[in-house]
Amino acid sequence: MSALNNRLSAKAATSADGRVELRSPGVGEWVNRPLVGHLIAPGSVIGHLVVLGFRYSLFAPEGALGRVVSVGAESAVDFEAPLLVLDPEGLAEAQQQDVTKSDTSSGLALRAASSGRYYSRPAPDKPAFVSVGDIINAGHVIGLLEVMKTFNRIQYGGDELPSPARVIAIGPDDGADVEAGDVLIRVEAAS
Repeated sequence: MSALNNRLSAKAATSADGRVELRSPGVGEWVNRPLVGHLIAPGSVIGHLVVLGFRYSLFAPEGALGRVVSVGAESAVDFEAPLLVLDPEGLAEAQQQDVTKSDTSSGLALRAASSGRYYSRPAPDKPAFVSVGDIINAGHVIGLLEVMKTFNRIQYGGDELPSPARVIAIGPDDGADVEAGDVLIRVEAAS
């Protein structure tokens, strides 16, 4: 297991049915796991691996593209333990819209204004503020950003962003740490 700047890459294997299985690159506790239905693309954060008290961001490797259809049952993982199963069907469009890149030319991404911890739902037992496919307008709350124990509502809007818009990708996982400028959601104009 080699880590560069507290970053690890999961291992990927494609099955006969075309699904991609992501496996752990080491032993540790896997936290901030994505939920079933989340879009994963190469470079997406798929949680964190805590190893001997050190927290490593865990990234999806090249070839990992699809929606999460299965999440590993345990948070304590062994080397090459199954983490996620991705189904790539119907994602040709998503392949062109990598949710993790800082592509400023498209202008169709809402980005974090500051660093903090991102929450996609108002409480653990409540539904997400937005989901892929939702139609949103300016002012719609898309998540919460916790900064120094203060929760700030993140509202959709901006001069370069369309309203109404369709959510095509959600960047961070619920409870994930984000940096200023990280993509929170990607959208396209809705008719």
